[in-house]
Amino acid sequence: MAVVLVVGSQWGDEGKGKIVDLLTESASAVIRYAGGNNAGHTIIVKGQKYVLHLIPSGILHAGKMSVIGNGVVIDLSALNAEIDKLRAAGISISGRSLLISEKAHVIMPYHKVIDGAREAQLKDAKIGTTGKGIGPAYEDKVSRRGIRVGDIIPGEAFKQRLLGIVAEKQRYLTHVLQSPVMLDAESIYTELTEEAGKITDFITDTADYNQRQAKSGTHILLEGAQGSFLDIDHGTYPFVTSSNTTVGGACSGAGLPASAIDHVVGVVKAYTTRVGSGPFPTELDNEMGERIRKEGAEFGATTGRPRRCGWFDAALVKEAVELNGISSLAVTKLDVLDSLEKISICTGYRTKRRQTEHPGWLTKTADITDYASLPEKCKKYLNRISNCLKYRFPSYRLGPDRAQTIIMSHPFDR
Repeated sequence: MAVVLVVGSQWGDEGKGKIVDLLTESASAVIRYAGGNNAGHTIIVKGQKYVLHLIPSGILHAGKMSVIGNGVVIDLSALNAEIDKLRAAGISISGRSLLISEKAHVIMPYHKVIDGAREAQLKDAKIGTTGKGIGPAYEDKVSRRGIRVGDIIPGEAFKQRLLGIVAEKQRYLTHVLQSPVMLDAESIYTELTEEAGKITDFITDTADYNQRQAKSGTHILLEGAQGSFLDIDHGTYPFVTSSNTTVGGACSGAGLPASAIDHVVGVVKAYTTRVGSGPFPTELDNEMGERIRKEGAEFGATTGRPRRCGWFDAALVKEAVELNGISSLAVTKLDVLDSLEKISICTGYRTKRRQTEHPGWLTKTADITDYASLPEKCKKYLNRISNCLKYRFPSYRLGPDRAQTIIMSHPFDR
């Protein structure tokens, strides 16, 4: 039995979805523990592209349970749209394949309005949020003003509670944020109860389910969202998300004790990207950065925003390794660098600029199926990264499809 956690080791968009999808084959359940539909996990299976925002990446495997844990904030309309889209693509979704925590907080319409109004006020100093209401939803959770999935029970008592909250939010929007938007409490109540009614069969005490699974002798996967340096405590504050994206968030967000986690897989790109504002020491704001963006199709799966691109930052990832207690690392998008003659690696920060360059391999790698067949210069690049981090890589994602992966060692093989 093993509980394996997959965590992003940069600023998100590392390809966690594909790694979770690969490992799901050996697991019985996949548990999403944090974030909201600001996440976008892209998975390609036999040429078919799936983009998941709330539902765990394991949903593409028949006979596996996907769990949305209590640490996730849920936009109910977005979740139902995602379920409908997957069903239209032939993916079976029922109470035997998807569970939703009754304790997960709901992203309300006013959260999205507040999110957008705040960013508009900040102007050039804005955080760069997705505008999906994630931050305001987590704020209400912490301030004990939130609405949880299990709270939504049609009837007068819930309606009166909701009306009171909406009135408070309207005052804040009007008098503090100076927003012209007028909230319609009756419409919010109707929409909320209708959307919640569509997922009634999936709602349960997922913490209890997760704990029983962890004790049962089966393999389970924990899936995060975003990356380590978007963590509300440990990220590049204030340019962070509103949840704990690191290993600690997995325990609280899934309802599991720390002792349950047996192996932590950190996922990294062969280079570095970031969406939104905030520091980025290795950023390439030039032709090379644009070239990597184009080769890697580096545009947000959720927002479509172009990602900022730069060289691999070993100092950053080494901190993620220590912060999360990472057991092994999986590198993704190696094939994006196939056409580069020279590749740089950041090994540390200093006042005077200094770069370390490695020769590129100038050979396509996406369809190579074993490590020995990789170009020698490619292996030297990977070894250099590994030596900087003092960690080994259990897998290399060479191309976008599920099959385009080299697995050196499997985290469930213990």
